[in-house]
Amino acid sequence: MSVSIIAQPFRLVDMMIGLFSRVPYWLVALTARVALAQVFFSSAQTHLANWDTTLYMFANSYQVPLLPPTIAAYLAVAQEIAMPPLLLLGLGTRFAALALLGMTAVIEIFVYPQAWPTHIQWAAMMLVLISQGGGGVSLDALIARIWRRQS
Repeated sequence: MSVSIIAQPFRLVDMMIGLFSRVPYWLVALTARVALAQVFFSSAQTHLANWDTTLYMFANSYQVPLLPPTIAAYLAVAQEIAMPPLLLLGLGTRFAALALLGMTAVIEIFVYPQAWPTHIQWAAMMLVLISQGGGGVSLDALIARIWRRQS
């Protein structure tokens, strides 16, 4: 058996890794931003559709510590409304993702600990955005380009 026959699978793997490394970060970031925005905005819509049920759930089912249930409900829904547009626009992406990561941690620890498989997926996307930013197709990037030109 020749060495070239053995090496062919390794060359194929190497070629595939090279292709994967060409996926632009802006596409990864945009996908994560849209996915997270959809999840949290949908949750806001559900909460707003029946506010009495939302208040009931915060008072009786969700065990958020340190906050009265009504305040917790208002804060959670306000965050679910405010952060998705920021993510979609890529404006303050790192801070929006950090805020949602904090909210996800509270949900995971105190409300739905059994939902960790979903929460860890959200957390992974948020950590990418926190560490790398909104990507080239974002208002953050546009503002940074303008800022650099003026400096």
